[in-house]
Amino acid sequence: MSIRKIWIEEGCISCNLCEDTVSEVFQVRAGDTSRVRKGYIRLLSDPAIVERVHEAAESCPVEVIIVEE
Repeated sequence: MSIRKIWIEEGCISCNLCEDTVSEVFQVRAGDTSRVRKGYIRLLSDPAIVERVHEAAESCPVEVIIVEE
């Protein structure tokens, strides 16, 4: 299945795990919570990126990364 949309729900603790896992898709600015980078959809044709997005979502300690397939 392919990913259609990714978003971060309220409750992010800015642990940087998602950005460390797949910085091409997630960004955590200093003093802010995680956000999904603009233009991430074009990156999802790469199976390695998709795998790392799923890894980030599954590893999120507060489970706020949502991946819609």
